[in-house]
Amino acid sequence: MNFFNDSSVLVTGGTGSFGKRFVATLLANSNVRKVIVFSRDELKQHEMAHQYKSEERIRFLIGDVRDEKRLSRAFHRVDYVVHAAAMKQVPAAEYNPIEAIRTNINGAENIINAALDAGVKKVVALSTDKASSPVNLYGATKLVSDKLFVAGNAYSGGTGTRFSVVRYGNVVGSRGSVVPFFKQIASSGVIPITDDRMTRFWITLDQGVEFVMNSFKHMKGGEIFVPKIPSMRVTDLAKVIAPNARIEIIGIRPGEKIHEEMISVHDSRRTRDMGEYYTLQPEFDWWPGEVAGGSSVGEDFCYSSDLNTQWLTEQELRDMVKAF
Repeated sequence: MNFFNDSSVLVTGGTGSFGKRFVATLLANSNVRKVIVFSRDELKQHEMAHQYKSEERIRFLIGDVRDEKRLSRAFHRVDYVVHAAAMKQVPAAEYNPIEAIRTNINGAENIINAALDAGVKKVVALSTDKASSPVNLYGATKLVSDKLFVAGNAYSGGTGTRFSVVRYGNVVGSRGSVVPFFKQIASSGVIPITDDRMTRFWITLDQGVEFVMNSFKHMKGGEIFVPKIPSMRVTDLAKVIAPNARIEIIGIRPGEKIHEEMISVHDSRRTRDMGEYYTLQPEFDWWPGEVAGGSSVGEDFCYSSDLNTQWLTEQELRDMVKAF
């Protein structure tokens, strides 16, 4: 946490599940000079501001990542940026593709330009496992966003601004996740699952926040950081939340995968095993080589939720759900 001492940190999407936990952790555990919550929902900002009414280090700015002028104003004298704002619901992105592009792709471009112009030191953008070998529009827009942030390092020139990406899987209890949905319908006696083979990567909010904070310290600029996290079977989660309910297989939805992936076999040649996480290193002339150390994963490596070596037991799932 000392990394952020006496610095100004801005969080886009700061009123979302991740943003709120990141801000709370930063304020509680560091001597950060200022934290700026940037989001477009005034009600959520009002509710969050009420929680911090005695905290002098926090500021709230209404704005949209689609608005480059507003970002330029918000980034003034900011040291570090966490880009967590996104349109992330798969069905909504499929039905409203242009809106997803404007937020996830055009918004990423605006973040990069504003950070470069303002001389921000470091930017970490949040990605998703759906950006690896994407089959839906949300994943496709986040893949483009990832590539924009990696390439943004080539534009920094003498400004010294550096961009990196953090990619991880499903977050326990985040807005729109399966945990609150299963809990909501548990009393009905029926839990709908699209495919009984389905597996997912699983991470808690606190783990995600910690990983992003550590990535700020480790980044050289251009890496995609991927944590080593466990997988779980969706049927196991359903049994934990509603042990007496009947599981109904309803068929896979458009844009949905049976198993998720965070590193494809096509990215293996540029992936380094760093011990507790992986880094996908950029393939550009400006990248100084294997500066971060680690070891090669091999050309046939694929980090997929069904091929994972770490699996959550039903008891571990039960403990996670209980904590949520």
